[in-house]
Amino acid sequence: MTIAICVLSASTFASGKQLRVGFYKSTCPSAEAIVRKAVNKAVKLNPGIAAGLIRMHFHDCFVRGCDGSVLLKSTPGIPSERDHPANNPSLRGFEVIDEAKAQIEAICPKTVSCADILAFAARDGSYKLGRINYAVPAGRRDGRVSLLNEVTQSLPLPSFNAKQLIDNFARKGLSADEMVTLSGAHSIGVSRCSSFSTRLYSFNVTHPQDPSMDPHFAAYLKTRCPPPPPTGDPILPLDSRTPHRLLTSDQTLLSSPATSNMVLNNAKHGSVWAHKFAKAMTKMGSLDVLTGYQGEIRSHCSVVNY
Repeated sequence: MTIAICVLSASTFASGKQLRVGFYKSTCPSAEAIVRKAVNKAVKLNPGIAAGLIRMHFHDCFVRGCDGSVLLKSTPGIPSERDHPANNPSLRGFEVIDEAKAQIEAICPKTVSCADILAFAARDGSYKLGRINYAVPAGRRDGRVSLLNEVTQSLPLPSFNAKQLIDNFARKGLSADEMVTLSGAHSIGVSRCSSFSTRLYSFNVTHPQDPSMDPHFAAYLKTRCPPPPPTGDPILPLDSRTPHRLLTSDQTLLSSPATSNMVLNNAKHGSVWAHKFAKAMTKMGSLDVLTGYQGEIRSHCSVVNY
């Protein structure tokens, strides 16, 4: 998929709850530059971090809204989102957020939220990967609650079919086209074998292997992903040429009459997809945000203030 530069003013899609582009212009004007520098540094060392930051932002926003709750570590007796199997150990980029936060706190203490830092970092990851740039409305506040069991209730599963995916995103106010567009991020990054091994070894009673999966591709995957229970959980790159074929949730988008044309159009018109992706990321970034005097501005992103 060819990806073009896409600069988008996102104020139209801000939640109306005091999010705005340039929120820190007077209180911490270097905040976005500091985040961008931290992202660039991390991506130079490990290019996969860029996709990890996009995924982290998505996992944050779909559980309790974009409030940085995914960044919080578990406390005694209260496991957090961060330790849910959907996030641990596959979610990457925490150290990038922590580094940016520490640098910002040194010059603008108690001013820039972790939720905003994550939103900036996801945008900067998009730019590093595909030259997709967009203005990020800011002003989010950090949440004080993070509960492991809410992840299962909120995040779409890799095994979801098209209707389940459409319904899941609709509950967040996102359309089917926006869901397909955001799923295009699966053309970058990596996936653990456990996310798709069912398609290789235990698809159903009639077909141990998913018949919709290309047999040559499946044979290759089996060389990398042994039958469960594996020793460890190997990591494979997501498919950059035909992204909707590794995860069940992606394959179903290509197979379903409700979404197949959207997938094909996005793959054919990369610059159009890039524009739509920026627009959808901005809209997603305004989901159920805390603003004003809600929540807090954490001093450290992994723990609430005391």
